Amino acid sequence: MTPPDGIRDVRDVRRVAEDALEWVDTRRAGFALGEDALAVDGEVDSSWKPLGELAQVCATVSRHTAPADPLHARARSLLDFAWRETEEGELFLRLQRLEPFATYPLEVYAALASAGFRHPAFEQAAAVVARTRGWRLTEQDPTRRLGVLRAEERCGIHRPAPGQPRTWLGGLPEPWTFGRDTGYALTHVVFHLTDWGRDAGGLPPALVTYLADWLPPWLDTCLEAGMWDLSAELLAVAAVVARPAGDPPPLDAWRRIGAARCPTGEVPLERREPPPGGPGDDPGPPGDERYFLHHYHSTLMAAFAAVLTSERPAAPSAGPGARHRHGGQGAPA
Repeated sequence: MTPPDGIRDVRDVRRVAEDALEWVDTRRAGFALGEDALAVDGEVDSSWKPLGELAQVCATVSRHTAPADPLHARARSLLDFAWRETEEGELFLRLQRLEPFATYPLEVYAALASAGFRHPAFEQAAAVVARTRGWRLTEQDPTRRLGVLRAEERCGIHRPAPGQPRTWLGGLPEPWTFGRDTGYALTHVVFHLTDWGRDAGGLPPALVTYLADWLPPWLDTCLEAGMWDLSAELLAVAAVVARPAGDPPPLDAWRRIGAARCPTGEVPLERREPPPGGPGDDPGPPGDERYFLHHYHSTLMAAFAAVLTSERPAAPSAGPGARHRHGGQGAPA
């Protein structure tokens, strides 16, 4: 593992991604879907959400690394694992039938679809529901709606000129109004507009200029507060904004993320200060479920940001190379 004080150049940033995904790989069981995956009252945030985030990050890692790269191989292996957890897409179809107006099945599926995993029957069923007024008029915050629109596009569903939702970031707000919630909202607006870092050209020039001005102080504020998860997301945005201009990575910020890591490569959500005379909010030992929930997302985001910082997208292959299965499911070789 790269020592905390060993981040001196972009190659060391790359090793942050390697260490993070190695930890994720050893914790696959935490991403596995349980028996309640199809339950109406199931805990989506502790089942489908982690699996979808794993798929989204690994899809980006595989896109930004060459097939011969060990990091690419690990990301593909984790994607294969995620696809198997969905029973090669069958669970999406069953979920869609149980909760036709829930958006999370489409959003998780879209992350896998971006890496070449497809289930035509689910896409057909989702397209039918997406044509209803009930689906199109579902009330959502603007950032979530933007994410749903992007998920629809990945699955071949196109609304008739829906227009871009009006988001906090899109309004170029006063920079002093930045906070935790708006921070997470703005990072996801950037992720959706750039297809999770694949297309830096997806950002309007006004947003690029605005972010170039205000990302540094926002990032510094989050790092000072020990908000490692949001800091990693902001570093991913910084990598997207910097790529067209060829700007150098913020290595000082990466050193602070490096110093926050645990000995085995995982990154905690935030710095937790114990209260006077008390143990504080202990996330539990490394094998505990609470420990996993307090580390998995920030670790994935650190890997995501590190790859965007250190790598460039690999050239697209000449063909999909899909392994087609009975029923039309397929996964890239």
